[in-house]
Amino acid sequence: MSDMTTTPNSEPISPSEIEATFGGAERDLALFAPASSIIGEWRRFGAFLKRPSLDVGVQNEGAPTVLARIFALDMAAMFVLIGLASALIAAGVYIPETALAGMEFTPGIIFAVVVGAPVMEEIVFRGWLSGKPGPIAALMLIAAGASGALFLHTSAPAVGALIGLAAIIAALAALFILRARPAMDWFARGFPVFFWLATISFALVHLANFDEGSLAILLPLVLPQFILGAMLGYVRVRFALWAAIALHAAHNATAITIAAIAGQLG
Repeated sequence: MSDMTTTPNSEPISPSEIEATFGGAERDLALFAPASSIIGEWRRFGAFLKRPSLDVGVQNEGAPTVLARIFALDMAAMFVLIGLASALIAAGVYIPETALAGMEFTPGIIFAVVVGAPVMEEIVFRGWLSGKPGPIAALMLIAAGASGALFLHTSAPAVGALIGLAAIIAALAALFILRARPAMDWFARGFPVFFWLATISFALVHLANFDEGSLAILLPLVLPQFILGAMLGYVRVRFALWAAIALHAAHNATAITIAAIAGQLG
């Protein structure tokens, strides 16, 4: 299936024309099914970035194909950025090392990077991007519980632990009770703002990977996380949170493999 439904004279058919002719189900199939080629999929992703929207079809059909294509784009961007960084270093430009540089990759570290970080970061940064009341309420409850536990961790650690546990239970209850509620209208209208807020926040939090360097030097170094965050947000709203976790895990597994190889060669 091509990226855009066409008439015999190859002129594009609008979504309204598709719906008027075939109905809603066929419209969704025409607009949201995987593109016919990897380049077509990348173009569809680019079109989404121009105008982020929740209306991209939440379905699992074709997910492996789309994820593989977006992962290929992620790898292409990664190797371009690695090549650029290598050229700058060769030219004498100082680039601070990340936290992975020189790290011993024990099984625990590998698990944390490949499994733990994707799960936790996707819940925090993109779990709520569905715009549904359940995930948003759950995130707010967990944030409140974590704040309370952190505040009391020295003066009353037992109370803090109970607050954290209660927050987790309340969050799970909110997810269950509100599971059938659709995305909120105000969230859908403001989705572009929320999408880019999540993407930028995800990139900025990775500034913590560096121990030194001015902000002017470090900001360009989190460009890979900014690009990755946009891809993760796209697959999250196109399919579901599991897709973002899977893509994030694949990215981290590749990154840690490259870091390990570089460490051996260096």
